[in-house]
Amino acid sequence: MIQITAIHIDGTARHEHITALQWRNTQSGVTGQSTRDAIISWLDESKANQAVVADNATWVYVGVYRVQGAEPYLRTHADGKWNDNLLALPPF
Repeated sequence: MIQITAIHIDGTARHEHITALQWRNTQSGVTGQSTRDAIISWLDESKANQAVVADNATWVYVGVYRVQGAEPYLRTHADGKWNDNLLALPPF
């Protein structure tokens, strides 16, 4: 499991999008940076691959959100709802 700790956003005010993420492996403590597409591929690779965001004292799972006709993107999923906790993370 990895914890997403920061995000990099590109684009204009009309169309901003996350392009890269910083993360920390919750078991080994190893840290790294990956592109959004690399994280999406990693999550799609296996159900054992999980990403989370810390939300106060709880973990919020990160999932791949797909809309027909658009590129897949990452969003958090908690209590059965898709949320935007990733956008609250600090930039890098």
